[in-house]
Amino acid sequence: MTFTDAPARGRGARSSLVALLSAHAISQTGNVVTAFAVPFYVLGRGGSGVEVGLAAFFATAPVVLGGVLGGVVVDRVGHRRAAIAADVASGVTVLAIPVLALTVGLPFWALLALVFAAGLLDTPGQTARRVMLPGLSMRAGARLEQSVGLLDGSERFAKLIGASVAGLLVAVLGPVAALFVNAATFLVSAVLTWKGVAPIRDVLLPGSDAAGTDAAGSGPGGVPRRTSYWADLAEGFRFVVADPLMRLVVGLVLATNLLDAARGSTLLPLYANDRLGGAAALGLLVAVMGGCALIGNIAFGFVAHRVPRRVTFALCFALAGGPSSAAFAFGAPLPVLVALTALSGLAAGAINPILGTVELERIPEQLRGRVFGLINAGAWAGVPFGALLGGIAGDTIGLPLAFGIVAVLYTMITLSPLTGGTWRQMERGAAAVDRVPAALC
Repeated sequence: MTFTDAPARGRGARSSLVALLSAHAISQTGNVVTAFAVPFYVLGRGGSGVEVGLAAFFATAPVVLGGVLGGVVVDRVGHRRAAIAADVASGVTVLAIPVLALTVGLPFWALLALVFAAGLLDTPGQTARRVMLPGLSMRAGARLEQSVGLLDGSERFAKLIGASVAGLLVAVLGPVAALFVNAATFLVSAVLTWKGVAPIRDVLLPGSDAAGTDAAGSGPGGVPRRTSYWADLAEGFRFVVADPLMRLVVGLVLATNLLDAARGSTLLPLYANDRLGGAAALGLLVAVMGGCALIGNIAFGFVAHRVPRRVTFALCFALAGGPSSAAFAFGAPLPVLVALTALSGLAAGAINPILGTVELERIPEQLRGRVFGLINAGAWAGVPFGALLGGIAGDTIGLPLAFGIVAVLYTMITLSPLTGGTWRQMERGAAAVDRVPAALC
């Protein structure tokens, strides 16, 4: 990233941007560790594929609730404060899992309750970090597409590091020890945000109309809010429903996330446990995916402002899920699985930077917390069911056929933006022309 010369506040914004990206990467590393440790903990207790799917369901279902209900909270209490509180609460909740397992015991229902609570608390923190990005990027002199790409890249980097560490921890020390590491990552992320990210009122450009100061209950310009929680939520909902592109985006990502959840949360752990020797092989595949996606993020950052968004988005999205799922369906050897997973990762590096930039361009600043929360909730609504269906499919129709169905559906769905129509609004300049009128918000 190239930053322009800037005075002290600009340098502070650059430091805050780096701290934000680092905190996001560390927090996401904890999520990757959870994704590894919980299914292998269930399997280690003699659990079935359905139980693995249930655990994944309870880990992902709160993303929907947290997105719907937490976005308004993020706007009302302040983005920085919400990010810190969410990380602390998630860390304490996750810490309870290994502590109970090693002391009084952890029945399956208690595990489900704790992973549900951890996911519910984590989602608003992710939303808060994302909506802080535009103000920090402007003051740091960074293009928004680059900053969104770096935020997505930090998640990919978390998968690279988290998958490698989690795979080794689970294989050598067991899933309980891995969860102690997970809890620590949330607490480190909270401290880094607290110490390293300046309050948003100190980094927004003069004259910005952004809401979300760090004064609880304040709105634009620090004026106290006079609307209720539910009125704020309804305002964000009206924006999402009225924007035709946002509706399409939510529908597409909902379907692909459902398929990704079936594949990543249940089918891949079952496949690794049954045919690849366990957690270490799964850690290799996830790390390759994360590492190559990080490379794709970096490479895409150099050309993002030059390529057509819609066509790039569709083709890269199709490559990110179709070929690798087909390889698992045909029982390809591990080297082939690694190679196609690497291709998927490289292609995936362009997806979220494009989506994130389009969303930030279209959503008014004062609505970003609640609208991002609602979009994420809609996009993730199918994830719990995908995870559960993946477990059921693995136990009934078998892993090859389940992966084959994922490959076909994923490819068909992700190529739909090539049909044009409303999808053309993804291109640069369309946000200013096609943005929903303020009266609808």
